[in-house]
Amino acid sequence: MKTIVVLLILFLSLVTVSADKSKPAPKKEKQGKAEKEKDPQLIADEEFNAQLKYQRGTVVIGGGIATLTVPESFRYLDSAQAEKVLVAWGNPPGQKTLGMLFPTDIGPLDDFGWGVVISYDEDGYVADDDAEKVDYVELLKQMKEEVISGNEERKTQGYEAIELIGWAATPRYDKSTHKLYWARELKFGEQDEHTLNYDIRVLGRKGVLSFNAVASMSQLSTIQEQMQQVLGFAQFNAGNQYSEFNPSVDKLAAYGIGALIAGKVAAKVGLFKLLLGGLLALKKFAVLGLAALAAFLRKLFTRKRDRAQESGTMSSLNLE
Repeated sequence: MKTIVVLLILFLSLVTVSADKSKPAPKKEKQGKAEKEKDPQLIADEEFNAQLKYQRGTVVIGGGIATLTVPESFRYLDSAQAEKVLVAWGNPPGQKTLGMLFPTDIGPLDDFGWGVVISYDEDGYVADDDAEKVDYVELLKQMKEEVISGNEERKTQGYEAIELIGWAATPRYDKSTHKLYWARELKFGEQDEHTLNYDIRVLGRKGVLSFNAVASMSQLSTIQEQMQQVLGFAQFNAGNQYSEFNPSVDKLAAYGIGALIAGKVAAKVGLFKLLLGGLLALKKFAVLGLAALAAFLRKLFTRKRDRAQESGTMSSLNLE
């Protein structure tokens, strides 16, 4: 079974299945297909997918700050549609994004389904002077230490410890396109399957576009290949391009490339700028962590635990 979708959809699908009992039994050779069609989870998935309105081609995002060129191999959901998926993945309503991207050949609720969350931080112009000076070995060491130091607090709040295993893809910055990508391998608690967190950043005149994906480490080769495609999708529009920075009127960000990768900016304001390891393939939820208060997160995970107990899938949820 795949991960839990919207409970209302599941309820409606169960009602539909009940109503179908009065229909004549299908012929023996078609029973396999009929049983599959009556599977409540499959019906719920189909009904949910029917709500999604994908876009391709030229898509303007962020109120005109940037444009995506989405090929046939991918599809885009706007902010409102993306929220439906995030809620179906177990997130609370109200998550604000610039939309999501999905590969065409797999659905958001499919086993091994995954998506790319798009967001924008208008923190100012990020100077890339330090890009060639960053020691990524030392940076990784510092990041590991910071993750470890935060585990004690996570445990007291009832959450699993997190271990940063290492780079799944070493950071790489292209000075000509002002685009940056990297990937981390993470371990949550005692999970045998490690989590892949893949990040892309596109620098602009007033801020940074973020493309964030979470999947299983077993999907690394696929995600790596497809995220390299995503890297070329986005361009800032005229007036917002990196080369148009004007130091006399524009704001300069208080951080550079190294801090952008380390996530120190997010830590300073108490935000989780990371999709916490939610792997649909492992029946877990993907969480877009935008809550600043630990109390909010505690409430969120408690709600998930209660919902999991009701559905008999507690053993498959390991985000707390």
